Amino acid sequence: MTTAVTIPKSGGSGGSTAVAASGRQVTKAYGAGETRVVALDAVDVDIAGGRFTAIMGPSGSGKSTLMHCLAGLDTVTSGQIWVGGTEITKLKDKKLTQLRRDHIGFIFQAFNLLPTLNAAENITLPMDIAGRKPDREWLDKVIGTVGLADRLKHRPNQLSGGQQQRVAVARALAARPDIIFGDEPTGNLDSRAGAEVLGFLRKSVDELGQTIVMVTHDPVAASYADRVLYLADGRIVDEMTSPTADTVLERMLNLSGGTPQAPAFDARGRTS
Repeated sequence: MTTAVTIPKSGGSGGSTAVAASGRQVTKAYGAGETRVVALDAVDVDIAGGRFTAIMGPSGSGKSTLMHCLAGLDTVTSGQIWVGGTEITKLKDKKLTQLRRDHIGFIFQAFNLLPTLNAAENITLPMDIAGRKPDREWLDKVIGTVGLADRLKHRPNQLSGGQQQRVAVARALAARPDIIFGDEPTGNLDSRAGAEVLGFLRKSVDELGQTIVMVTHDPVAASYADRVLYLADGRIVDEMTSPTADTVLERMLNLSGGTPQAPAFDARGRTS
């Protein structure tokens, strides 16, 4: 699904890598006339394959809208979006639904687990619905990566919040999608559980070659990424590679003109 194209590297030097998703002149507006609100304003973006990208910005900056449009969960007013080599902005609903099912994974702030199913059944549920048999070797690797081997028979109410989100991460990984989108995936977790889940996401990129795009407001969460994109007023206004919690916090402070809340735990999950 991914295609080899050129993405400018940090510092302006050229390089070639696989692009998992991209957008050109992506505009999303709501309303018309005097009530028209522009959520995304002619955004150009490339998401590198096999990398972890965080999207940050103040409330109302368009970060969640951008993720939803890239993932095919929302339509654009104008512009083009590709997932791998497919332009999704031209797809009919049925084809778009099929592409999301076969090539895109999702992790949300709410775990969205079915309470009557155990962890193993929740993990394979999307594939069961699609009538696809999981790749057992890959599934075992995913379960091992997120540390759930001894929790597979447990139902959600028998799991902690962090364990439930690990089930959600495994569910997103299980179908081996080209790209996974996460919308504040640690937003409902305490700092320790959040650090665990972020560590598993990082591990899935480093060891499983996964591509992850995560919307977050948390500088510590963003520090797990390879690259951070900053949005303001519907535009990408800055980016950072090799982020740390401190550098992300400083950049957010400069962009917002305010004082973001200090992180609750550092990049290794230690409370501050």
